[in-house]
Amino acid sequence: MQSRGNNKKIQMSKYMVYIVLAVVFVFFAITLRDNGFASTQNLLNILRQTAMISIMSVAGVFVLSAGQIDLTVGSNTAMSAMLVALVLKSTNNIFLALIVALIFGVAVGVINGLLVTRLGLPAFLATLGMMQVIRGAAMWITNTEAVPISNTVFNTIFGTGFVGPVSVLILWTILFYILGYILFNRTPFGKHTLATGGNQMAAQYSGIKVQRIKMYVFMLSGALSAFAGVLYAGRMQSGRYSFGDGDEMSVIASVVLGGASMAGGSGSIIGALAGSILMGMISNALILANLSSAQQKMVNGFIIIAAVALSNLAQRKKSN
Repeated sequence: MQSRGNNKKIQMSKYMVYIVLAVVFVFFAITLRDNGFASTQNLLNILRQTAMISIMSVAGVFVLSAGQIDLTVGSNTAMSAMLVALVLKSTNNIFLALIVALIFGVAVGVINGLLVTRLGLPAFLATLGMMQVIRGAAMWITNTEAVPISNTVFNTIFGTGFVGPVSVLILWTILFYILGYILFNRTPFGKHTLATGGNQMAAQYSGIKVQRIKMYVFMLSGALSAFAGVLYAGRMQSGRYSFGDGDEMSVIASVVLGGASMAGGSGSIIGALAGSILMGMISNALILANLSSAQQKMVNGFIIIAAVALSNLAQRKKSN
């Protein structure tokens, strides 16, 4: 009987984000019905606005599941957007701009991985330092000035385009979630990632190269953060050092709300998407309710605290 009760608790924590998402949606649909919250156009707008956070959250699932943390995703996004804009300004070559951005993102992941696996630095401190370095570099290379992007093809494919009523940003999100779901749930890499975060010693004894897994998850995080920067650049038609400011916290909150544990060993790709949409839905509702940016930051802060608290509570129940 005790075991059955514990299983029910675990199942409830697993589906909590979907329950909260549904409740929050109904609440805002009723209270903000005069503001058009539940309109098709606004709901599509929420998905479009959260696309970058959602895509970075795919990698965030792998990072947290491996027992790591990556605070460089926001600054990586900004620098990648700047690089895309600078390359397009110099060459107008879309393919080259993409390659440069992705190479930079992967390079950041490699550096983060080396700091953690070779130098033994805690992931929090290693990526915190790198976050400052990258953000500072993004400010320095253009002296904090924005770099406009005039290539309409690039902007259409990676930001402003639509297929019918659906933004290309939503289509990119769907693509990455399909790939992320397959990689996390249907490949040995996903299982090894969970094993590494769940019990590193046991994973090593079973033959899993845990240091290599950590390196790979940081590289994946770097690559998807860079692509999010590409989408930021396409949507805003420019590169700016301020892109992605605070996104690292939104990604962590989305992934944790979606069922991942800060201690590692658990995670859900679809749950992360639900967490990201929940965050975007709340932000959208706060804007429609005419709350100031300061008040919105306060609410987002409370959400992050609640997400971590729920993660810790679920972890304790699982341990008991």
